[in-house]
Parts: sequence; structure tokens; C-alpha cells
Amino acid sequence: MQWTNISEETVYENRWFKVNLADVALPDGRRLDHFLIRLRPVAVATAVNDADEVLLLWRHRFITDTWGWELAAGVVEDGETPEAAAAREMEEETGWRPGPLHHLLTVEPSNGLTDARHHLYWTEEATCVGEPRDAFESTRRAWIPLKLVPDMIARGDVPAANMAAGLLMLHHLRLG
Repeated sequence: MQWTNISEETVYENRWFKVNLADVALPDGRRLDHFLIRLRPVAVATAVNDADEVLLLWRHRFITDTWGWELAAGVVEDGETPEAAAAREMEEETGWRPGPLHHLLTVEPSNGLTDARHHLYWTEEATCVGEPRDAFESTRRAWIPLKLVPDMIARGDVPAANMAAGLLMLHHLRLG
């Protein structure tokens, strides 16, 4: 069953997102109003070292008041590719400059409400270039054994769905 977006209008917008109200036609002919959020794409990156450890950030998310492990991530700026944004975010948030990035997966973390697309990348090469420029993004950064990832996710230590999906894919690629 396919829903059809007849039209939509923006009810609020800022630099990061737009809140739109859509007029949606259901397959049975009924119509309904549906709010949606239009977001800029997000780029995510991490590194895996020779010891099969993955570079993670421990951070607090005030919106959900939760702590958890995440990968470096941020909005893709105008004129920037997701891969370039992923490399930039990894260096800014971790202090590690990635080598060649490999696309891991693209996910839609909340496609019933937003059009967000998160593009995840990883590298086997990274160089420490100093302290992170955006150190306020996390409490600490650590190299965590990839073999621990499934249990960390099961315990809720990686609460963000996009991060959990990427880490499980990495675990599968490297250790599966």
C-alpha cells in the first residue's frame, strides 16, 4: 500500500531542519494531515585499527538524557559530499584524521517522521593529529575491541539506532 504526498507546506524552518505539514492520500481514498521533518543528510565515520578496535566517543544526549557510545557524526554542509563530511567530522570530534574511507551503509533512522539519511563510513587507517577541535562533543574517546560491540548494543550502551547498525555491520565485516 502506497501513501501519496499530495502537497506539503513548511510551518517552521531553521538552518538544520524544516517542519512540514503534508496532505496525504491513503490507498483507500481517505486524506490526512501528516507532519514531517525534512533534515539535511548526516555523515558518520570511524576507524578500525590493526587490533580490531573501533574508535568511539562516549557522550551524553540531553534530549533523551542518555549516555552512550557513538561514532563521530555531523551534518553534511552545502557543497560537501557525505564522504568529505564524514572525514571532517571524525577529525573534528576525535582528533584522528581518517585515511581512505569505505562506505559502510546508509540508513533512514526514523522514516515514519523524517527524511533523514545517515551515511556511515569507516577506514582502516587513521592518524592522530592532536586533541579534537570539537572536544565538547564527547566526554572521552576510546578504542574499543570490536568483538565487544554486540554485547554493548544488547546492554543499551549504544542507544542510537544508526550507530548500532553501523557497528554491527563493521563487526560482521571484520569478525564475521
